[in-house]
Amino acid sequence: MSVSAQTGPSTRTKATAGTGTARTRAAGTAATTGQRGGYAKGRATQQEIIRTAILVFADVGFHGASLRDIAARVGISHPGLLHHFPNKAALLEAVLEYRDAVDEQSFQEDLERGSDYFEALLNVVERNRLRRPLVELFAGLSTEATSPDHPAHDYFQRRYARVLGEQSQLLRERAARGGLAPGVDPDQAARTVVALMDGLQIQWLLSLERPGAQRVDMAADLRGYLDLILR
Repeated sequence: MSVSAQTGPSTRTKATAGTGTARTRAAGTAATTGQRGGYAKGRATQQEIIRTAILVFADVGFHGASLRDIAARVGISHPGLLHHFPNKAALLEAVLEYRDAVDEQSFQEDLERGSDYFEALLNVVERNRLRRPLVELFAGLSTEATSPDHPAHDYFQRRYARVLGEQSQLLRERAARGGLAPGVDPDQAARTVVALMDGLQIQWLLSLERPGAQRVDMAADLRGYLDLILR
């Protein structure tokens, strides 16, 4: 048997196998690309649902909101929304997580740039002037959630416990270094700071119909209190 006769079939088999492998790899790449594209599209849809839900929850509250209405505003079907969020409570949880992520990211960036805790807190309050829907959302839901059967009740219980704990600890540490005004109780001051921030948000929202100079300046008023208690 000639050399060419021996190698001929083998070469054709290798070529066929190579072509098949190439096609398999191409198909695999296309499938992976498709999966990534589908995942990115799904994430984009989820974000659009969350942003729309923020506006709806802020406008009519959790109980007044309708998933069908939110889906219609996004431009998807009601079952399409349920594919991402199986019920209204799950969507509310995602909305609150989104709000916390927005605040936490900017807060941590301020700390990394050298701001202390309370200066970073003032920056968050200042930025809230540009995030009216999130402020309205928080003001409305925090009031609704005082009811124990509200889906966000536990969230707000945990949030206030965490924030008050952090601020009380920081104020105690400042007091130990002489950084707190005489007679200021750290726990009481922490509650006052949180209450002031929440109350100022409501007053600011109510003042938005006034001319600019007459609107509540949340950051300035909070800074005025902090200047009284911090040294």
